[in-house]
Amino acid sequence: MIKNRDFIVVGLQALDSRIGSNCINIAHEIARHNRVLYVNYPLDRLTKIREKTDPLVIKRNRIMKGIEPELVQVNENMWNLYPKTTLESISQLPWNGLFDWFNKINNKRFAREIKKAIKKLNFRNYFIFNDSDMFRSFYLKELLHPEMYIYYTRDNLIAVDFWKKQGIRTEAALMAKSDLVVANSTYLADHARKFNPHSYYVGQGCDVSLFDKSLIKSEPEDLKSIKRPIIGYIGALFSLRLDIDVLVYLAKQRPDWQVVLVGPEDDSFKASELHSIPNVYFLGSKKMEELPAYLNYFDVALNPQKLNEVTIGNYPRKIDEYLAMGKPTVGTLTKAMEVFADYTYLAVTKEDYLQLVEKALTENTAELASSREVFAKSHTWENNVLEIYDKMLILMQSPK
Repeated sequence: MIKNRDFIVVGLQALDSRIGSNCINIAHEIARHNRVLYVNYPLDRLTKIREKTDPLVIKRNRIMKGIEPELVQVNENMWNLYPKTTLESISQLPWNGLFDWFNKINNKRFAREIKKAIKKLNFRNYFIFNDSDMFRSFYLKELLHPEMYIYYTRDNLIAVDFWKKQGIRTEAALMAKSDLVVANSTYLADHARKFNPHSYYVGQGCDVSLFDKSLIKSEPEDLKSIKRPIIGYIGALFSLRLDIDVLVYLAKQRPDWQVVLVGPEDDSFKASELHSIPNVYFLGSKKMEELPAYLNYFDVALNPQKLNEVTIGNYPRKIDEYLAMGKPTVGTLTKAMEVFADYTYLAVTKEDYLQLVEKALTENTAELASSREVFAKSHTWENNVLEIYDKMLILMQSPK
């Protein structure tokens, strides 16, 4: 445990982000026993132009004009900073030297705003926790002189086109000069260790409080008419991450199974053969609080993930949600899924999926369901942050 210290948190998501974020959850957990300055990323020039009608951009413009405060207290131990600066849009510059020159300028602008908040809050001997902000926060170690600079990697970002041009070399250099690198998957920890020996897997937190069978009052109306068994998936239906062929194969091979898909579709899913198969049901997007009720009536939960450079290292938070409801779960074998090996069925081929879904249906018991629930509920944000503290303390206590 680390208590009564000061943390500066930077990352890829602002505190008022419309989507959830590991970084936000981690920051709130750290703030239980420490002071935390959560720094929103500054907007770049192109974003301010392209997204000028976005309410979040409008709010930041009001802050820039002094209409709203830039430093807001969130709770007793946590403050949120909206930096009053604009950065240059440089992520796609093809020339390394020019990118580095502009990036240093951007970092200096960013650091200047953070220094003002540090002085106002009287932060001392602080730690910087950087959630994958490899560009804007690249020079913060040199500019802010923290006691420890921690880089957190939780997605294989450099596999995504946006990050490839400058991210591959920049992230490697940032990992190398960080004091500590922590990762939410063993794959990403192994990757980071190529650049920094102080790189560790620290697990993943997940709030599964909604995914509690005792809270389910009734079956959703659009599930009631669907026969059993239900083999289901909950989440975004994006072809970059999910294998459509696996779903087609399962539905065609076992027409007595009902394949139920809950979530928004991309164009590939909308145009797929799945829509012409009679035992496949697309139920569309649902509110977060509605999802547990759907999952409760699945007989087997699926995560037919494609194996590619984008997905290979990602920790699948939905697996914790599936298991928290005690559901037998079949997913694709990846390095990150090895953590779940004792509680899930892991497939390599579509034929594996067919055999393992059959096995999951036939051997499920109340005892197995209970063990899955206990395992998933051990993945708390508290435990996740304790793992991060543990790695920090190892470094702090090691000989200089």
